[in-house]
Amino acid sequence: MLLEKQGSISVSEVRISAEPRTDFGKGGARRTRRAGKVPAVVYGHGEKPRHISLPGLELAAAIRKGGANQLIQVEVTDGTRELVIPKDIQRDPIRDEIVHADLLIVRRGETITTDIPISFTGEVEKGGLVVHELNTLSVEAEATHIPESIEVSIEGLAIGSQRLVSEIEVPKGITVLTDGEQVLATVSEPRGEEPAEDAEGEAEDAAAPAE
Repeated sequence: MLLEKQGSISVSEVRISAEPRTDFGKGGARRTRRAGKVPAVVYGHGEKPRHISLPGLELAAAIRKGGANQLIQVEVTDGTRELVIPKDIQRDPIRDEIVHADLLIVRRGETITTDIPISFTGEVEKGGLVVHELNTLSVEAEATHIPESIEVSIEGLAIGSQRLVSEIEVPKGITVLTDGEQVLATVSEPRGEEPAEDAEGEAEDAAAPAE
């Protein structure tokens, strides 16, 4: 059974100015990036997809702050504005710079499905080695009240035990879609060094001549 807790820290909203984009294709995208901007597409709610460009540094800062569920109020220079969340962020594999963004339109009060990072807290039994089996949870949440992360306590977890999805507390208004029987984390006993006497015995056996 999932427990519900009252408090949570939601991702704050940021505003970013944008410009309509009419220069398409690979060449147009390269020119947009050379100007320090990121080509992006805004879509959703039956709206015709809109092509815009966003300032690269501002977009990168917003994603670093709020992660994949960062709420962004996009204010286009033609006077239109949309509340969006990143749906797909493409990065340059070498420079790790954002090269394209798909932005999903959301409405206040609507429920969306998304993934939320897991934040593990607490200390397990002394000597235990924690193995994180999951790093995110699939949830349903109100679009403007998505928490930055979901805390999972592993305080006092004994060696040989595990924490299941069904055992965690979630903020009020969050519905977890991930299977409750999935394991979030396990605590194992680290493989220690072989006892000295055993190692010496093996060495003697190896050195003994074959009969």
